[in-house]
Amino acid sequence: MSRRHYYRHKHKEEDIDVTPLLNVMVVLVSFLIFSAVFSRISIQELVLPAQGDARAGQNMPLVIIEVIVRGDSLEIGDGRGVIHRIPKLGTKYDIQKLSEYLLRLKEKHSDKQDVSILLEPDIEYETMIHVMDAVKVAEVKKEGQEIPRKVPLFPQVSIGDAP
Repeated sequence: MSRRHYYRHKHKEEDIDVTPLLNVMVVLVSFLIFSAVFSRISIQELVLPAQGDARAGQNMPLVIIEVIVRGDSLEIGDGRGVIHRIPKLGTKYDIQKLSEYLLRLKEKHSDKQDVSILLEPDIEYETMIHVMDAVKVAEVKKEGQEIPRKVPLFPQVSIGDAP
């Protein structure tokens, strides 16, 4: 009997086919890019109220403007009491009247930049955002204009709990 030597044949290492993986990656990247176009993030900038105001020691009069959102109305206060009250229209707040009144306040106090929004506990988030938008910018439409002009009111907004 003869011995046969079986030599192991060395197999060549074959390359891994990555084409299917690349196809999946192209589809995923395309999907993520196209879906990212439709999602949008909005950021509201807020200014937290300070414990003590540095301007209190100066001789200039301190004007405080507060918008208090109650369950049945919107109230505008001066830090000591309510100076104007806007009742609710059915189930919605009258944001347009709020905007008009704040525009008149801005004309009186043109250098004022900050305002406080005070909310009762059960006020909806959407209502707070609408009030914040009305406090920051007013839309003024003059005769002959189709598109209303945006007038900045009080861009520095602080939020707190209503008394």
